[in-house]
Amino acid sequence: MSSLLRIALPLTLWLASFSAIYGLQGLLCSSRWALAGDNLPGRGLLIAAAALAILLQVALILALRASVWPESNAVIRHISLGLGVVALVSTLWTLIPVVAVSHCL
Repeated sequence: MSSLLRIALPLTLWLASFSAIYGLQGLLCSSRWALAGDNLPGRGLLIAAAALAILLQVALILALRASVWPESNAVIRHISLGLGVVALVSTLWTLIPVVAVSHCL
């Protein structure tokens, strides 16, 4: 894996999961879905998507830590691990409203 990809992957995964989950929330709260009445399956879907995003971030950190992608430069390895931790904390922090608050206010 190239050094640039190794550094960019954690925050790119966070950005993609953030956009996908809040896009899904917007879709579930749209007028067409709101007319269906029961929002319980939608909330379960959002929680499952948030859990999947967190699991993907943890798996990425474990892969970076286990040197699945060998890197000759130790600095790149430490930077990518640090960014992986930052991305995991960002994922947890930005997805708290999905789990804690009603998804259509």
